[in-house]
Order: sequence, then structure tokens, then C-alpha cells
Amino acid sequence: MEFLPTLWFVIIAYLWTGYLLLEGFDLGVGMLMKLFARTDRDRRVLLNTVGPVWDGNEVWLITAGAATFAAFPLWYASLFSTLYLPLLLVLMGLIFRAVGFEYRGKGDTEAWRNRWDWAIALGSLVSAFGIGAALALTTTGLPINANGDREGGAFAWFNGYAVLGGSAVVLFSLVHALGFLVLKTDGDIRNRARRQFLRWLPLGLLPMAGWAIVVHATGGKTVTLLTLVIAVVGAVYAWSMARRRRDGWSFVGMAVFLAAGTTTIFTAAFPVVLPSTLDAAFDLTVSNASSSGYTLGVMSVVALVGLPAVLVYQGWTYWVFRKRVSRSQIPTAHAVRAQ
Repeated sequence: MEFLPTLWFVIIAYLWTGYLLLEGFDLGVGMLMKLFARTDRDRRVLLNTVGPVWDGNEVWLITAGAATFAAFPLWYASLFSTLYLPLLLVLMGLIFRAVGFEYRGKGDTEAWRNRWDWAIALGSLVSAFGIGAALALTTTGLPINANGDREGGAFAWFNGYAVLGGSAVVLFSLVHALGFLVLKTDGDIRNRARRQFLRWLPLGLLPMAGWAIVVHATGGKTVTLLTLVIAVVGAVYAWSMARRRRDGWSFVGMAVFLAAGTTTIFTAAFPVVLPSTLDAAFDLTVSNASSSGYTLGVMSVVALVGLPAVLVYQGWTYWVFRKRVSRSQIPTAHAVRAQ
């Protein structure tokens, strides 16, 4: 197996892991705007926990897609053309969600805020489900032929694996967001978030664990069994630390669960980047779907410089906005007249 295609498969896998870890909690916070927050002030607390970082978290999605396009153009072309409809819905969900973040505070009526609260909540739900479905299908298979083209109609992609992956990301995001709120808020919101986190963590992580087990069962290796065990240990650790009110370590446990789970999924799928459900001979692999060695070499040099800089900058952003948010810090809503 060639080194550079393998390296870029690993990089793309961990770009998706970073996206699910960081964007996961703010997608979950978006959904909790309607599922958890009781008052307008509660919703403003939730918005303020992710306000400084949500748009930076979406950079991971853009980078993962761009890296796939540059490093594995055939993988990108087959995946995005076959999943054109669900990915279009993801794009619309992200747009409505972003507009909701920006526009919610621009009006001073309950109807105005409620409208954008629903835009944020539903946009987050649709985006999380669509991303999860796409990632599940790229590891379990799509009906592509020898040319990488889709066979069947517009909904040929929709199957049980799509539902499993979509549900996995939605429920993980919700539980992850509750753990994040325990870490980032204070007072009643924090206490309620901890209770809900402890209550829903086992159920919320079950679909993602099921996805990892399915992929491991079809193409697993010795190392993926180990990472699967680590994922379970991470989930138990997160729950245990939350009970002891060790919020930071609980968040670390969730990160371990996710990283070990995605490692299981992508390692079990390797070297296939997109299986064909029509014929295994049509599978796209790191070898037959990759760009030239020269292209991958140039990308590696750029990534060697760019990725550390992005990681440092984003880490600094989280450090600057590390303080907890509480209701007492949220001023009463009021209209502002243009001067």
C-alpha cells in the first residue's frame, strides 16, 4: 500500500473525527434550543456557550470535504453525486442554522425569536442526520457501478445504514452537547444538563457503537477490536466522571469514545474508501481513487504548515472563551433603535 494515499486517508478520517467532536456539541446545543431550554434567557445562555466557536467548528467540515476532493477525487465524485439530495439538505440546514444564529437577536418579539429558534434547532437536526448518514454509507456501501456512478433512483442511498449513521450522529450530538453544557454553564442549567447527561448517555451512544460494531463485523481487524473496547471504556469513564462532577474529565471521556469509535470504523473499512453494494470489484480504494503522488506530496507540505497553525489558533480561541456562562450574565432583552 502506497504511503501518501494511506496518510491522506488517515488525515481525512481524523478531520471527520475533529468535526464530530467540535461541531457535534454545537449541533447538539442547536437542537437543545427546543428540547432543553425552558425560557428565552435559557436559550440565550445556550447560544452564548457556542457563539464564539460554532463557525470555526464548521471549518473542519469544509477542510474534510476539500481534502477528499484533492486527495481522492474519485471518492469525492462518487460520494457527492450519489448523495446529492441528502447533502443538499445538509447544506440548507447549515444555512438556516447560521442565519438563525445571526438573525435571532435582530428582532424584539417572541414570534421573531421563536421562528429563528426553530431554524437553529431543525437546521442542526437535519445537518447532523445528513452528515451521519453520509459517513455511514461511505463505510458500508453505495450502489455504484464500475465508473463510480450511482445505479438506481434519487433515493437509492436510503437504507438502514443511513438511518443508523444519521441517528448515531444526532444522538451523539445531543448527549455531547449536554456534557458540554455541564462544562460551560452554571446554576440551574448546569444541574439539569448533568442529570440529563447521566440519564441519556447510554442510549445516546448506542447507535454510534452499533455502527462501529457493524463495520468491525464486516471488515474488522485485531486492532479494531482493541479500539472498540477503548470506545466502551471512554463512554463508561465519561458517565462515571459526570457522576463525580469531574466535568472536564467527563468531556475527555466523550472525546475518547468518539476518537476510538471513528478509528474502529475507518480502520475496519481501510483500504476501501467507498464500497460498492453492486459488486466488490467496483469498490473505490485508497489506491484506485487517489490523486497522483505529486499532488499528494504538495498537499502534504501545505498541510504540514497549515494544519498546526489552524489547531493552535482554534485552541487559543477556546482558551480565550473558556469561562462559564450563567443566566445572571445575560441582560434583559430589549429593542435597540438605530441612531
